[in-house]
Amino acid sequence: MQPLTELVARARLDADGVGTANPRVIPIRPALPPTATEEEVSRILQICNACRYCEGFCAVFPAMTRRLEFGKADTHYLANLCHNCGACLHACQYAPPHEFAVNVPRAMAQVRMQTYHDYAWPPALGALYGRAGLTVAMALAGGLALFLVLAVALSGSLLHEPLAGNFYAIFPHNFLAGVFGVVFLFVVFALGMGLRRFWREVSPGRDGSPANGAAAEATRDALRLKYLDGGHGEGCNNEDDRFTLWRRRFHHFTFYGFLLCFASTCVATLYHYLLGLEAPYALISLPVLLGTAGGIGLVIGPLGLLWMNLRRDPAHGDTAQRPMDRGFIALLLLTSLTGLALLAWRDTRFMALLLAVHLGVVMALFLTLPYGKFAHGIFRSAALLKFAIEKRRPSGLQLGDD
Repeated sequence: MQPLTELVARARLDADGVGTANPRVIPIRPALPPTATEEEVSRILQICNACRYCEGFCAVFPAMTRRLEFGKADTHYLANLCHNCGACLHACQYAPPHEFAVNVPRAMAQVRMQTYHDYAWPPALGALYGRAGLTVAMALAGGLALFLVLAVALSGSLLHEPLAGNFYAIFPHNFLAGVFGVVFLFVVFALGMGLRRFWREVSPGRDGSPANGAAAEATRDALRLKYLDGGHGEGCNNEDDRFTLWRRRFHHFTFYGFLLCFASTCVATLYHYLLGLEAPYALISLPVLLGTAGGIGLVIGPLGLLWMNLRRDPAHGDTAQRPMDRGFIALLLLTSLTGLALLAWRDTRFMALLLAVHLGVVMALFLTLPYGKFAHGIFRSAALLKFAIEKRRPSGLQLGDD
């Protein structure tokens, strides 16, 4: 009979799969333990799953009912599916000061912030989410703008004779295209890597069930900001239990203003490289019209969101994230204001100064996109896609089956 010590040693080797040709035990690598915020979301959702009063409010609650337990991936998915409208908080009979202390918007916001950190690429830069506040955003924009202003001043062209709006007389086209092209590619790659990691963790399994139309539905819901209507069409809650659609409207101004500005840049690129038409473009040209409309949207939307953020009830989310929210709003607002100012005074002797300031702000905005509030739109769109796929498949609970 083998000694006990030899049997224990052999069992350990078999469990590890090392040192044996045919290991009998396949080791199970334990997942990372849930954080305190993830455990709080799990606790709250189990209470919500028993109540289900808010089942018709938004996508979170139908998705919740397809689960009995909530692991890390579930909490990450549901937190990003939540649009933080606040409707469930005011409808909940277990909300504070009840001893259950159910506050879905706050718990979801805390986990949502954690996902931005966890899925950031490169991972070492995930800590920037905790620092991308108003002060950092303004300091970065001011520093970059000052650097470009000094660079233009040293070249002797800070104040100049009118140049008919020719920006390339100040900064060569190839220099601007090279610098901002590299930054743009990094932003796309960093956000894409984060999205890939997020999707690999939360995406539904392939069970062969059809999911036709899921992408179209998710796109439609994202473009409409469907779940900012409170689930009843009357809107979100902001400073109290009254409903308002203004949060949804200001988000639309911001979102579509950003898209119009991006479209303006894309059209100008096509003009330059495909049609051989170089800037400056006339005020009635397509790039200028798109940029002007987008700039106006990026003034109205961020101003409205900032006003609502300042007035919002602290119970409607995680107040620790407000500096990050306001930093992103401020950069969007500064980008649009400096861009519109540059357009208005591009034929004056102040064009170089305005151009340097605008480019500095734009650079700060792009550098912070992968590590600030912009990421919420990326992860939320992925969560909407998962929801659209998941609800087209049969529930895996099979409650009542033998």
